[in-house]
Amino acid sequence: MPELVIHNARVMTCDPARAGLGVIDHGAIAIDNTPEPSRIVRWVGVDADRPRGTEEIDAGGRLVTPGLVDCHTHAIFAGDRAREFAMRADGKTYLDIAAAGGGIAATLGPTRAASNDDLRRLLFARMDAATRGGTTTMEVKSGYDLTADGELRLLRNIAGCAMARHQTLVPTLLAHLVPPERLADRAAFVAEIIDIWIPRAAADRSAPTSVDCYCDDGAFTLDEARAIWMAAKRAGLGVRGHVGQFADLGAAEVLAELGGLSADHLEQVSDAGIAALAGAGTVAVMLPGACVQLRMTVPPVERLRAAGVPLAVATDLNPGSSYCETLAIQMWLATTHFGMTVEETWLGVTRHAARALGVAAGALVAGTRADFVIWHADDPVQIPYRYGADLVDRVYAAGRVA
Repeated sequence: MPELVIHNARVMTCDPARAGLGVIDHGAIAIDNTPEPSRIVRWVGVDADRPRGTEEIDAGGRLVTPGLVDCHTHAIFAGDRAREFAMRADGKTYLDIAAAGGGIAATLGPTRAASNDDLRRLLFARMDAATRGGTTTMEVKSGYDLTADGELRLLRNIAGCAMARHQTLVPTLLAHLVPPERLADRAAFVAEIIDIWIPRAAADRSAPTSVDCYCDDGAFTLDEARAIWMAAKRAGLGVRGHVGQFADLGAAEVLAELGGLSADHLEQVSDAGIAALAGAGTVAVMLPGACVQLRMTVPPVERLRAAGVPLAVATDLNPGSSYCETLAIQMWLATTHFGMTVEETWLGVTRHAARALGVAAGALVAGTRADFVIWHADDPVQIPYRYGADLVDRVYAAGRVA
């Protein structure tokens, strides 16, 4: 007998075997009764055919969806950059602020100085805020230390937080930029990432699943990024990239060539880059919070859609350009500012977001981990439409109330 059955629900499965969002009206889901920490979905279908469970919850016709997947965050950092927010409101650009000593470099000092306990406390708080909004899987990048030992420390703290919660954390090693103290020996710094960071991270117990590299003006060049991504591939890790936020350097084409899991930002991308992403099946990750806050050109969603590039949506949770843990807000921005449909946006925070991470999540089908949300709503459109409302009733991660 299943441990838990949710019935009388409008179940949005996001099952690729079903059309659209895979909605089952008058549906039910059954969760396996297993002793393992991660319970799985045993059955999904119409209410009339449901099995009986040890515990049964009548959803009262409300919406049940997969747990949300946030596939791009920088959630482990110390300090904030509220002063930069005010500068931006006064008309300063991202690059103006970086040239004045702000930007990513301004987060290095506080993060390097933070204790492990402080870093975990901060990450736990952000995880909890995300979970309250329905997120059960969150990618977390390193990248705010930019030394070999420091980046490994960040990854180990991410792994430590993951072990203490039922929510899934997906660690990513991020080559963010060349820190100010290494600008004089830039080539040596890139070689250090390739020869030390990546092999050490891949061999560690907290090994990341992929390596992300920021290839753009003010970050890594295309040749540097290619070398970093190729080192990741040699180490058996996936490759992802911050690309085209400020300038199109051709990184989308390189990521596609290397079988990249995702290309993130893409405010600037050529038709050739889009065609390459489509051919490789690489996910385009939309980050509307940062795009809107930085007053950037909106990514070419229509051209990406027409080419058949799968679209994901993420928070880009970070202290400088998108200090937001809640995916519903990003869903609202994706639909209103980026011109994505409600269906595209929902797939972007479920099935396509999981694909961007290379993880099995984001769908309610038999055999998957029991991550799901019961909402105070009966229609998927309500979530982005009422983005400021607290519409989450209950969040389950691995079959347990999170």
